[in-house]
Amino acid sequence: MKYFKNIKNDIFGGIISSIVALPQALAFGVATGLGAASGIWGAIILCFISGGLLNAGSLLISGPTGPCSVVIASFTALYLNDFNSIITILLMASFFQLIIGFTSLPSIVKYIPYPVISGFLNGVGVLLILLQLNPILGFDTISNPIKTIKHIILNYSNYNIQALFLALLTLFIIFIIPKRINKYMPSQILALILCTILSIKLNFDVKTISQISLGFPKFIFPIFDINKLIDFIPYALTLAVVGSCESLLTGLVSDSLTKAKSSHKKIVLFQGLGNILCAITGSLFGAAATMRTVAAINANAFSRLAAIINALFLVLVLFNFSGFVSQIPLSVLGAILIKTGIDIIDVKLLKVIKYAPKDDLYVLIVVFLLTVFYNLIFAVGLGVTLAALLYAKRVADKTNLKFENVYDNDIINFEKQIEKDYKHKIRIVHIQGQFFFGSATQIVSKFDEVLGTKYLILNYESDSLLDISAIFALEDIIIRLKNQKIKLLLVIKNNDVLNQLNNLNIISQIGENSVFFNEIDAVNLAKTLIKTKIKRVNKKRKNDNR
Repeated sequence: MKYFKNIKNDIFGGIISSIVALPQALAFGVATGLGAASGIWGAIILCFISGGLLNAGSLLISGPTGPCSVVIASFTALYLNDFNSIITILLMASFFQLIIGFTSLPSIVKYIPYPVISGFLNGVGVLLILLQLNPILGFDTISNPIKTIKHIILNYSNYNIQALFLALLTLFIIFIIPKRINKYMPSQILALILCTILSIKLNFDVKTISQISLGFPKFIFPIFDINKLIDFIPYALTLAVVGSCESLLTGLVSDSLTKAKSSHKKIVLFQGLGNILCAITGSLFGAAATMRTVAAINANAFSRLAAIINALFLVLVLFNFSGFVSQIPLSVLGAILIKTGIDIIDVKLLKVIKYAPKDDLYVLIVVFLLTVFYNLIFAVGLGVTLAALLYAKRVADKTNLKFENVYDNDIINFEKQIEKDYKHKIRIVHIQGQFFFGSATQIVSKFDEVLGTKYLILNYESDSLLDISAIFALEDIIIRLKNQKIKLLLVIKNNDVLNQLNNLNIISQIGENSVFFNEIDAVNLAKTLIKTKIKRVNKKRKNDNR
């Protein structure tokens, strides 16, 4: 089988990615309030199901992640003494993922503007760092950044110096380990082992994980109260969307590194199936993790075997080193999450931020602030909406009307003879750019400039279909021109656009004989109509003079 052609690299990649996952899974479990065991079992179950047994086309290492854990921490604080409610929210989020996976929504993630993604990631990174300030000072974790800062200010004199020392030492080890060593022994696991041993040997009085379950997770019944389920929807939907987006982005990274082509729908579906099993066993909800996936790929792993090895190695550690794991200081885990938060921050954008367009910066700042201080899903939703509106404005600004007067020697001569008919003009209006909701209003307003025109040729040069706003705007233009007694001729060069206007009865309002495929035919008809009309008027005047 093709999955066993690279067994050695897959095994090594699986072990390396599990070493990266271990401290993060423990830390995320503690940070969410569900416990270290919840974090590590979430890493085991989700990776084994969604990346091992099921595979969407490319290598993915899944487990608890920063963005998902931040969302989970926000509602575990509300339902701290109601574990069944928390499990129900996690289960609902998993089912929402399945629903998303059966739709075309997964393919839309690639259209999310980069400023929105960057603002979100930067917000999550800063939020993760802020939430670890209490643990590294020896205090209990608080899931709200503002409350965290307030608590530190009020209790700054009561911090635990030993906890802070271990946290700073952890960060020092993480940042000082050379890359060539970090490739084979991740600095986070090395810092966790050394600082935990130091804490045990020196008998530090610091908060630790304390207890971690050795047994397999047990089935937990969710809540079926309809009123509570309705209350849970915002939290579950937020978690589902965040987890799906993170998994899809990791899938894009994996595809680019392995040259594989994964199925966006399957990625979300398989994550949903894995998270269902995590939820009903009280394990932490997660997503495909970029850092762990890249670690496995850099070790030359490429098949689902790496994900299976990752999960099995974590089981091995859990059952053989649970005593040691229970003595890991929480300040050490907090320092590890601070490093994780720093890694999440979009440094690439910071390097070019001074060259970025102002519109992009506005979107980024709004999403960043809302992510840190308000709500993640609201931040992303508003960011996408704001980015779309700003993009529409830019496109609309590029859309303009080009007015051209049509001159003909015969018409000019007639007009010289008949002063009253001097204002019989032909004018061509080119709609340059897209005619849509963003440009419709300003285009309609410019049609006040056509006073004095008798025949107006409207040339729509784009192949883009009209949206509802543009359709109503076109009807408004037709009514305005009729009121001004101006004959409208349409030049439509795209059959799809023509069929759309025909189906919407726009063509019938001006007459099928007033629609052309090219501008020359429309001009010739207008010239013929003007000459005929002027001749008729001229003849009438001669008869009157007799």
